[in-house]
Amino acid sequence: MGIDYNKKPSAPQSRDTGSTSGVSLQKLTLTKTERAVTLTKSGDHQGAMRVNLNWTSGAPRKTGFLAKLAGTGGGIDLDLGCLYELADGSKGVIQALGNSFGRLNEPPFIALDADDRTGAATGGENLHINLERSEAFRRILIFAMIYEGAANWAAVDGVVTMYPTSGPQIEVHLDSAVSGARICAIALLANTGQSMTVQREVEYVTGNQADLDRAYGWGLRWGAGSK
Repeated sequence: MGIDYNKKPSAPQSRDTGSTSGVSLQKLTLTKTERAVTLTKSGDHQGAMRVNLNWTSGAPRKTGFLAKLAGTGGGIDLDLGCLYELADGSKGVIQALGNSFGRLNEPPFIALDADDRTGAATGGENLHINLERSEAFRRILIFAMIYEGAANWAAVDGVVTMYPTSGPQIEVHLDSAVSGARICAIALLANTGQSMTVQREVEYVTGNQADLDRAYGWGLRWGAGSK
């Protein structure tokens, strides 16, 4: 069920005490029952929307045999990225792996600005999506991947927050973890022709980006990469 900014949201809300000039303090959390929201409508003038991934690295590192047995001996490196498809049919991926950081003011109009390898950075990792060029997008799938460390999503307490330049902040929690899965499809942005919408996914995929691609029918060709 969709939510319109012009109507009072029925999803849980909270007030963010850390205000930023020009940014709405209202926060909207997408849930399993309230899954979708309209980001922009035809004629709206938006700027670059920041998509932030923050997580905790969990308890202090354990060492020795018990840590190896539990799979908790090392920290977790959680990466933010997205698959994109533009209106002209071009497709690709934005991620730290392979140094595919993108560009904000020219195609694909999406840029990744950091690679936080520990979860300790207060700013986390951020994607910027240029909604001023919303007509250029067909769909964008935001995802997170456990690049290093045990595939234990419950331990990282991950949350993605979107900051449109107008309207409430939009929050998606990486809950309902699946043991052993390394990738989580978080949210799907889609251009309907009349509006740009965002839908909560929080679907866990066992495998790598190629498996995520197949699950959502993206059709990219994949090879080995590093960062």
